[in-house]
Amino acid sequence: MAGTDVIPESERKGKPADLFMPWFAANISVFGISWGAFVLGFGISFWQAVLASVVGVVASFVLVGLIAIAGKRGSAPTLVLSRAAFGYNGNRVSAAISWILTVGWETFLCVMATLAAATVMEALGFGNHTAAQVVALVVVVLVAGGAGVLGFDTLMKVQTWITWITAALTIVYLVLVLPRIDLDVVTALPAGSATAVVGAFVMVLTGFGLGWVNAGADYSRYLPRSASTRGVVGWTTFGSALPCVALVVFGLLLVGSDPDLGAAIQSDPIGALTTILPTWFLVPFAVVAILGLIGGIILDIYSSGLSLLATGLPVARPVATAIDGTIMTLGTIVIVFFTDSFFVPFQGFLITLGVVIAGWAGIMLADIALRRRDYAEADLFTTRGVYGAVNGRAMAVLAVATVVGWGFVVNTYAGWLGWQGYLLGAVGGKEGDWAWANLGVLFALVIGFVGYLLLCRGRVRHQEETGSLVSFGTAGTAGPAGAADTASSPR
Repeated sequence: MAGTDVIPESERKGKPADLFMPWFAANISVFGISWGAFVLGFGISFWQAVLASVVGVVASFVLVGLIAIAGKRGSAPTLVLSRAAFGYNGNRVSAAISWILTVGWETFLCVMATLAAATVMEALGFGNHTAAQVVALVVVVLVAGGAGVLGFDTLMKVQTWITWITAALTIVYLVLVLPRIDLDVVTALPAGSATAVVGAFVMVLTGFGLGWVNAGADYSRYLPRSASTRGVVGWTTFGSALPCVALVVFGLLLVGSDPDLGAAIQSDPIGALTTILPTWFLVPFAVVAILGLIGGIILDIYSSGLSLLATGLPVARPVATAIDGTIMTLGTIVIVFFTDSFFVPFQGFLITLGVVIAGWAGIMLADIALRRRDYAEADLFTTRGVYGAVNGRAMAVLAVATVVGWGFVVNTYAGWLGWQGYLLGAVGGKEGDWAWANLGVLFALVIGFVGYLLLCRGRVRHQEETGSLVSFGTAGTAGPAGAADTASSPR
């Protein structure tokens, strides 16, 4: 089972089309339907919402596909390959950011799976609300955590089954609720402002692909170097975006037909969907909802473990994923049993970390665009390699992107984040037309990309002209010259 190791060429197999299944499975959750309520919450028309949703979903997953290119070039996880951009020690910061992001996402997915299972249990006659939530939490954690710890091959098998089962039952769900759609009501929704459309687009961009960019190369690294680059980008994007676009657009139709359903989704994204189902389908719906969410948890818990290893924690990958699973469980307990709203912490999480990960993604995309050769893999595991210890310029670009980004977003959902938006005076203030567009996410992405292109072009050229500075040992570990720094690449 691979941790942050480089995958030896002899063990790399498959074709780009193999990327479709895990990414499709991770995004076939019925939670996509609930996004219809979030998008229409910006007060825009159906066609405006479709435009913001489709463009936002596809564009965000194109970013994931582009970062997946690094996987086939370097055979290592995303948060190891990013050492080329940030330096061996500098990358500990981006690894920590990635770890927080993935643990946060797996926690929120676990919360939704737990709430959905508990809601269905109660609808079927289980009278004790708290006990239902406890039972649901235990089942979700055991299934998702167990699959995430077992490793890549098991993960792929689980994802395949999740994909087929969830896709089939989701189709049944859509057919059952289709009569509730009223096209006259949907198309009569009034149009919103251009800034509202931009705000919805940014929210979709942040909530979908930007939540996965730090894992983009984690699965493409198992492909041979000869795999098509266009195929890697295309199949990653297609597998991820296809279910999301279909489900979000259906959600727009459903919520646009029933404003009360939209309001209910804001507080219980999955449970609210059960209120429009016939009783006989509640159990199959639970399978759809829980398996779909668990599919995302599995990928997140696997990647969060890799991110934790990339920070330098000297433990094996199964231990790292077990740590993350424990944190996920504790976080779920806090949100399910001790908070009144799901939407408030979720929105605060999306906006705050969305800015940071957008800046990081911009830097990674620029680094990938500048490189013409494969990574010097052994050098990724030592401070004495060609990538060095710290790339101060990349760190500065990330800091600037974050500071500017947070200055151009509004986050009043969680009171303790109300300090954000300190630069919005330049575009009308926190009550102005552009306040809710959350332009800071886009600014951070652009600053990260352009800043790295301008400041680090020469550094990348020098790295590729110099070549590897360390020998490459067996099974993908650094040779003697890098031995002192291989603690973050345990077996």
